[in-house]
Amino acid sequence: MDGASRRKTLRMLSNGLYIMTSRSGDRFGAATVTWVSQASFRPPLIMAAVRPDSNVFACLRQSGCVALHILGSGQEDMARRFFEPTRALDGGINGEPFQDGATTAPILRNAPAYVECRVRRILDDLGDHVLVVLEVLEAGCREQVRPLTIADSPWEYGG
Repeated sequence: MDGASRRKTLRMLSNGLYIMTSRSGDRFGAATVTWVSQASFRPPLIMAAVRPDSNVFACLRQSGCVALHILGSGQEDMARRFFEPTRALDGGINGEPFQDGATTAPILRNAPAYVECRVRRILDDLGDHVLVVLEVLEAGCREQVRPLTIADSPWEYGG
């Protein structure tokens, strides 16, 4: 397979930019993720690919709970904050205010929409990312927005 052609083609898959948060006791994990898709209506399932060495993965594996935040177009600065290691201080994660969700996963107050999920399955032996299957338990839509996508951003991830 031609590597350059594969990268170009796979980068044309539509991917959003989301922020995933989790907590295990006093430990917080948060990261910008892009490989996310709805997988089932009943029960409502989402699948996400996460780096296995990330703090957010360590937290969701231990706690079994996670929140996925949908960003609106124009929220690149918020997405960029979660490329950095997780810092939880004074009611904020990486400078973004949060509140505890129903599952105890941190809910970012400036995200237009979010879902809180329970981890249903972790597939960690298939590739360089871990595939996490999540069941949606709660959802909040503060504002209907056009979601931020990789295509609308200055970044590339994939291929």
